[in-house]
Amino acid sequence: VVGAGRGPLVSASLRAATKAKRPIKVYAVEKNPNALVTLQNIMSGSERWQKEVTLVHADMRFWEAPEPADIMVSELLGSFGDNELSPECLDGAQRFLAPDGISIPQNYISYLQPMTCSKLHHDCKAYADLQHLETAYVVKVHNVSMLAEPQEVFTFVHPNRDTNIDNTRTLKMSFDPLPDMPSATCHGFVGYFDSKLYGDVHISTYPPTQTPGMFSWFPIYFPLKDPIHVPAGRKVECQMWRCVSSSKVWYEWAVTSPVVSHIHNLNGRSSWVGL
Repeated sequence: VVGAGRGPLVSASLRAATKAKRPIKVYAVEKNPNALVTLQNIMSGSERWQKEVTLVHADMRFWEAPEPADIMVSELLGSFGDNELSPECLDGAQRFLAPDGISIPQNYISYLQPMTCSKLHHDCKAYADLQHLETAYVVKVHNVSMLAEPQEVFTFVHPNRDTNIDNTRTLKMSFDPLPDMPSATCHGFVGYFDSKLYGDVHISTYPPTQTPGMFSWFPIYFPLKDPIHVPAGRKVECQMWRCVSSSKVWYEWAVTSPVVSHIHNLNGRSSWVGL
């Protein structure tokens, strides 16, 4: 279990082994010292944990496992799937998977759709600076009108067997207007994800496949600094980048039609996640 946190995935792995009637050895890898204290407290009160779980205080990307793992379980998903460094973390950790080893999750796909919501944009603009208009926000969207159907953006698969692993991405998207959509103002884009955990088991915030009762993740909002007027019947076209440097990961986004916007968050000047 990589990114063991406070133990729920470890406990779930033990329950799964019981259900499958299979022996299990769990390495619970966690770099956060505060979470490790919680794991140690659980272990001190659980005979099963003491027998079957080994706690490892380390960064999963650099830990040297004593033996190959058959299954690598993690929960590093963000509201856009890959926005909390899941690709970078799991690509680093997959080296201790056995050649036929399995990752849970197996993949995740992000989605994006243009929207109008003056309230969200006003809340960002109220800070009166560029940074808050070039930062993505996790939001529970309501009182929102969508301007088009969502489209796939980025896909990541684990384990990643590419010879040269590159997690940078870029995509141009063209959104056809919804039927009978009048002219509207585009205030930004709403993002979702759908993740295949294993087999036909998915977890999703993507509306067509949304997991019932989902409350651990909400959609993500990418604002536009300057809202864009979209005439009736016009497509919205945009470009999205996932950028990676030696020290951080960030997104850039821009509208290219019906007008051309500036590139938001250029070079990660306003928001990023450190590696």
